[in-house]
Amino acid sequence: MFQQIILVGNLGSDPEMRYTASGVPVTNFNLAVNKRRTTPEGVTQEKTTWFRISLWRRSAEVASQYLTKGAKIMVIGEIESARPWTDRDGNLQASIEVTANQFQFLDSRNGHVNGAAAEHAATAEVAVATDDPDIPF
Repeated sequence: MFQQIILVGNLGSDPEMRYTASGVPVTNFNLAVNKRRTTPEGVTQEKTTWFRISLWRRSAEVASQYLTKGAKIMVIGEIESARPWTDRDGNLQASIEVTANQFQFLDSRNGHVNGAAAEHAATAEVAVATDDPDIPF
């Protein structure tokens, strides 16, 4: 069986990197994916879905070093689970957990990743995407 999800969104917070007991780096962050539509009456409506992203190994290190809150990225990965939570207004929400196999910077021009750092990060991302032994192709 195989599943894959592709998300394009903005980081809701700076990435947080830690190491497992065996020394493997893992980085987590929240990704906001916005959907806009216009009603027949001409009113624009927006809905935001939040995803909790986990990156491992070299991808975790690159994300921790170059991504910041607000950065626009594309994530390709697998859904792990959905966890319920209650917002400030008492409404039941869900946090969708995704383990990313790869990610790509989409907005290097707006200050989240810039100049030589963007070039280095993009190069590192390509290496991350092709060196992961868990990718089935």
